[in-house]
Amino acid sequence: MLDLYPSLMIIVLLIFLFLLYQLTIKLYQPLLRFMDSRDEAIASDLKAAQNLGGDAQKLLNEAQEILDEAKAKATKLRQDAIEELKAQNAEALAKKQKELEDEYSKFEEELAKKKEELKNSILSQMPLIKESLKAKFTQI
Repeated sequence: MLDLYPSLMIIVLLIFLFLLYQLTIKLYQPLLRFMDSRDEAIASDLKAAQNLGGDAQKLLNEAQEILDEAKAKATKLRQDAIEELKAQNAEALAKKQKELEDEYSKFEEELAKKKEELKNSILSQMPLIKESLKAKFTQI
């Protein structure tokens, strides 16, 4: 049968408690400290990542503002350039219209002079024309 030795049981119990104590001191406590420090490091890293995320969002917003500002400046510059070109074109058009009007008035004056010369020429040749018409009528 089974013999029970109380002294052996007490020694085994003492060895078990001693080993449990040693494991607690040398293994479990350092392991728990490591796990706690790891949790703290993860929490601090997560907080730092959130801060960086906030900073990244802030930088992204600033970049968007800069882009919007640059677009507005580009639009204003484009509008200014268009207005300047319109003014230059209007000025050139007005100048060309004035030149054309001047040329047209000179042309009208020359035409009036030629008309007057032609009229005077015809009037000066009127007696000859009358003579030639009389001669033609007499032939008929």
